[in-house]
Amino acid sequence: GDDLLGQLIRDLNEINEVPFFDVQLPYELALKIFRYLGKAELGRCAQVSRTWKILAEDEVLWYRLCQEEGYLLDMSISDHSCWKLALKNCRAREHMLKTNWKNRVGAVSQLRYEPGRVLCDVHCCDGVVMAGYSSGEVRLWDTRTWDYTAPVLAAVAAPAGAGAPPHVSFVRINNSLAVAAYEDGSVSVWSLLLGQEPIHHFQHNQRIQALALAPAGPALATASGFQVRVESPDDKGFWQTPATFEIQKLVSLQPALLHVTGSPVAVAAAEDIVYLLKAEDPGKILHSVYGQPVTCLDVAAHEAAFGIKSFGWLLNEPNQILIYNLETNQCVTKVGNSIGDFSCVNLHSSPPSMLVAGNRDRRVRVFDLRRSEAVCSVYGHQLGVSAVQMDEWKVVSGGEEGLVCVWDQRMATKLWEMHARHPVRHVWFNSHSLITANIPEEKNPRVVCPGCFAHRYRGVIYSYEFSVDQLAVDSVLPICRSSYDEVTGYNYNIGLAVPYDSI
Repeated sequence: GDDLLGQLIRDLNEINEVPFFDVQLPYELALKIFRYLGKAELGRCAQVSRTWKILAEDEVLWYRLCQEEGYLLDMSISDHSCWKLALKNCRAREHMLKTNWKNRVGAVSQLRYEPGRVLCDVHCCDGVVMAGYSSGEVRLWDTRTWDYTAPVLAAVAAPAGAGAPPHVSFVRINNSLAVAAYEDGSVSVWSLLLGQEPIHHFQHNQRIQALALAPAGPALATASGFQVRVESPDDKGFWQTPATFEIQKLVSLQPALLHVTGSPVAVAAAEDIVYLLKAEDPGKILHSVYGQPVTCLDVAAHEAAFGIKSFGWLLNEPNQILIYNLETNQCVTKVGNSIGDFSCVNLHSSPPSMLVAGNRDRRVRVFDLRRSEAVCSVYGHQLGVSAVQMDEWKVVSGGEEGLVCVWDQRMATKLWEMHARHPVRHVWFNSHSLITANIPEEKNPRVVCPGCFAHRYRGVIYSYEFSVDQLAVDSVLPICRSSYDEVTGYNYNIGLAVPYDSI
């Protein structure tokens, strides 16, 4: 096969021997040498001679460079006719997106819902946003298409005379499932592939304190009272409860404090204990220090990171974040050294060996886990930090006062900020979009005048799109298609197409 491929390459290029100064080399051998060169070196080699130009622009070399830089990973070499151009386009797009992020160029729209409903929880996965409301309704938006509608996921029918449906407590979504937990202790599970009717429903007899969904695959965990319950379907698709755990303390009230990874393994924080819950190993304690409560938790594939609050009895024991390996159950490293409590931590979507955390002292810190020190510490929220995420060059943080800030991590400077009324409870971004959710603390506001209810109490979800090539005239944003019938105003300085062009 290799001989045939080599012969084909030689026939295509009409070159049998490549002149390497005073040595004639076979084409495949010359290609192997050129594999060690980068983009700039290949460009220089292409200027040496016609033979070297053919060699330096070989599709195999540029396909490999494209893959090494992380572009078009799901494509095979036959999908593009010119990989050099494909790499150039990918780099140009990345540069454009970075510039747009820095300068806030793009479009913003609110994921709207009818007035009178208070937003209770928001979660998103790959641009699909799930929101639960005080009316008991659950909505989905797919922000990857601009003409997004918000289908309502149907709830399990309540018995007659049951009164108003319960509030939604928590929602979670991954690439295949959507899950909602309600105030009355019930949990509904929908398949994103099968439509709007729930595929599974179960009931706790107490209020649910935490809900978690595996990042990929069908497994979820709920905490209610002193019980943590793991649910997943068997090979035939029938849902079952492979494990139920009794723990000694109530799972802390922060909804982020429970995670499911891979084959159902739940990590739960209950006051000052962190449990590692596996089906074959009931209730293993991962970490416990009496009187030092856990303040935030996040879990990646093989590690858990959580913030510990110390009460300062020992002056040399400030608040820290501990990172544990979930396979060895050992503490790998400790980072942080602050007076304030760590209020949120993001390990699962941070670059390798990095971690970002928000603190009640209003600072956002980025840690390099190899050096156990903060590589970046920025200050810009008026109250505690409530949500964080980072990538290679930027950090997005949300605060209790409703501010969303975008930071340049290397320069430790704020690029821009955006304010809404309620605390920021969810922040998610990828290369070209950002989704933020401001969720009110009060789910049953006393409304003085019904007209003001719409804005003041209900919470808001924003969706930003920074890829300007999507904002061409043929894809006008929802806000720009609106007419003067809308009662709400719009005053953001984001570059929009001309609004109200349906008049």
